[in-house]
Amino acid sequence: MSAPDRLRAAFAAPATQRQAAVLVVLALVVRLGAVLWAHGRFPPADDGHFYHVVAERIAAGLGYTWLWPDGAVTYAAHYPVGYPALIGAVYALFGSAPTLAMGVNAAFGALGVWGVHRIARSVVPGGPAFVAGLVVALHPSLVAYTPALMTEGVTAALLAILGAMAVSVGERTGRWVGPLRLGIGALAGLAVLIRPQSLLLAPVFGAFSASGARARVRAALLVSVVAIGVCLPWTFRNCARMDRCVLVSANMGWNLFIGAAEGATGTWVSIDELGVPTACREVFGEADKDRCFGEAGLDAVLRHPLRYLGLVPAKLLATFDWSGAPGHYLHTSNPAAFGARAKLALGIAEAVVQRLVVLAALLALARAPGANARARRLLAALAIPLLFVRLAWLAHIVLVAQALLLGRALTRRPDAALAAAVVGTTLATHAVFFGAGRYGLVCVPVLVALAGAALVPRVAGERAL
Repeated sequence: MSAPDRLRAAFAAPATQRQAAVLVVLALVVRLGAVLWAHGRFPPADDGHFYHVVAERIAAGLGYTWLWPDGAVTYAAHYPVGYPALIGAVYALFGSAPTLAMGVNAAFGALGVWGVHRIARSVVPGGPAFVAGLVVALHPSLVAYTPALMTEGVTAALLAILGAMAVSVGERTGRWVGPLRLGIGALAGLAVLIRPQSLLLAPVFGAFSASGARARVRAALLVSVVAIGVCLPWTFRNCARMDRCVLVSANMGWNLFIGAAEGATGTWVSIDELGVPTACREVFGEADKDRCFGEAGLDAVLRHPLRYLGLVPAKLLATFDWSGAPGHYLHTSNPAAFGARAKLALGIAEAVVQRLVVLAALLALARAPGANARARRLLAALAIPLLFVRLAWLAHIVLVAQALLLGRALTRRPDAALAAAVVGTTLATHAVFFGAGRYGLVCVPVLVALAGAALVPRVAGERAL
């Protein structure tokens, strides 16, 4: 057998656990390298400063509270508790150094690479699955975001891990299936505590942990209930300590107001610039103020619905077209160590890699066996050019439509279903609120898992796009 033949045979061979181990180690080494580079150089910035301070207070036994400049201490729940509680536990054991939080990010990122490889190998041979894992292991957005004390990188990894767990449990039989499914629900609960909109995905993970229509419905309900159950102790705490009950965090009203107020642009705008609504100026309780902002945001939507809808393209463009979240964070944290030129270069690298990933995902869905093959190929042909202009967000909508056109075959394609679910919920969430490049990061690993299918060699008789 010639060398090219051996290479082709190896590429088409089944994936192995050894492949996964190599990828996880590589991803961890690369991310720890980013942590070592960032150590002592990039202090917490943006929301990361808040998470770090709250984590320190949690580690000191003070709970999720905030110390105000006048010395007052109040219970808080503005941002989700999951991430500061996670790094707060590490701070309690080893000391409150931001580098430790970066190490947590690195560990989750490496496990996310395992998740991508596991999802991909459920539908493609070892070669494409390995390439998918390799892309996530070295993806400039995910690696460069490791030093950021932010939630999106950990969430992205958790979604891939949950998808992999669901696929693995769905392929098993026996007495361990039930406990493993409960584990999926518990981990989904952690994802909700870190990023509340992850609750929308819990039924998807549950469904793919079972086979058969009725079993999928039951599993979806079970995983969702367990995920909510994990959050309930925190919800009860909020009911007892805050001025209103809050499931996880008290910022949904703020975010709606930012995305709908008269001065809204589709991206984040400070409340100082928008102006505090008159009805909210004498409301001081954190949860009650969030409710007030939410009512003001809804009022703005109802009074000017066309203007609100007109902002949707700008919101989605900010989320899916603009890269640069890691560069923005690093530049904000220490502009002397990461200047404007470095920020621009990193943003360009991110944009190039991610557009290639989405292009491959579109091709994978165009080639996938299943219903409406011609329509899926046509949509891919229409969407690919959008990636090279300021309409990549529209290509993501097309990708979700392609996946849905698979019909019943979608139940046999966890890579496509998970990518469509994560992208679809991200599209819906940020169309309602506001967009930013970091929010699109949560979609990266599952999109890469789907993109790996584009690398499967064409079979005889298969039509080209």
